[in-house]
Amino acid sequence: MSGTKGEPVQERPVDTLVRMSNLVTPMALRVAATLRLVDHLRRGVTGPGALAEATGTDPDALSRLMRHLAAAGVLEETGPGRYAPTRLGDLLAEDDPSRQRSWLDLDQAVGRADLTFLDLLQAVRTGRPQYADRYGKPFWTDLSDDDGLGASFDTLMTSREDAAFAAPVAAYDWSRARHVLDVGGAPGGLLSAIVRAAPRARGTLLDLPGAARRARERIKAAGTDDRIDVVAGDFFDELPVCADVVVLSFVLLNWSDADALRILGRCRDALRPGGRIVLMERAEAPSGGTRTSDLYFSVLDMRMLVFLGGRVRTDREWAALADAAGLRVVSRSGPLVSPSVPLDSCVWELAPY
Repeated sequence: MSGTKGEPVQERPVDTLVRMSNLVTPMALRVAATLRLVDHLRRGVTGPGALAEATGTDPDALSRLMRHLAAAGVLEETGPGRYAPTRLGDLLAEDDPSRQRSWLDLDQAVGRADLTFLDLLQAVRTGRPQYADRYGKPFWTDLSDDDGLGASFDTLMTSREDAAFAAPVAAYDWSRARHVLDVGGAPGGLLSAIVRAAPRARGTLLDLPGAARRARERIKAAGTDDRIDVVAGDFFDELPVCADVVVLSFVLLNWSDADALRILGRCRDALRPGGRIVLMERAEAPSGGTRTSDLYFSVLDMRMLVFLGGRVRTDREWAALADAAGLRVVSRSGPLVSPSVPLDSCVWELAPY
């Protein structure tokens, strides 16, 4: 927006608040993603009637949705009742590398889980996650039991996985490892990358039954099944094997401090003498630990609260958690830049006192 002399006009605070607080655009984007509107438009299905038929929607309601998406800059009107995606809208195409369509799809794992934010007030009042209250079972149990949901989540987690795992795997010396246990390691791409980097090591992946079954298939397809065993189980129970290195990759952020301590205790007890726990987690907001209001950090942290009852921790919080579990910090690498998500990560090496 600009004034009469071409000078930018500052948005009024009330307009900023209205824009930030309206639920229309966030839900309109999710509905567009679920209906695969951009893919239909790019295939030339642009007539109002044809588009409604292709998406199984009411023609009038769909035209009003698209009018709002045009007002929001996601679509542009090319003729009466006809629209095309803008550069922003192209991000909702199925083939876009960012996978935004899948992240927002209300029938897939994360888009479906996002609806629990309707119960954010209850989460803030109680400190409890809301997913099970809405869907009848906890998030990870739901994904284990429902192959469709679980597969949709695995697909998101494997986006550009070779590039995503390159920096974390390179950040640690795996040469001394003979047995690596990846706890909660489905769908298995990280452990496959680790055994390639440590040619003398074997791997074991532990996860819930549904996730383990899908991981077994992916590991076989990757050609590393001769060196990796997949075990179905629960990491709150005694772990099935002992290992030189126990890996926890983006696991503990899903859990409260009390549960994270239980998981760390199981991992500590599964270490062979001289063994290490390698913890891969999101890096803290880029402010040196004095301020944690970075947007991406806080968005993920709020999702952990509402979906799972977990939290994204700062460096100080990680160090305190390790100490409470009887572990010392041997080294920390990072932040490591992710090629697929706007959050950096860190690699922590932990050892028993």
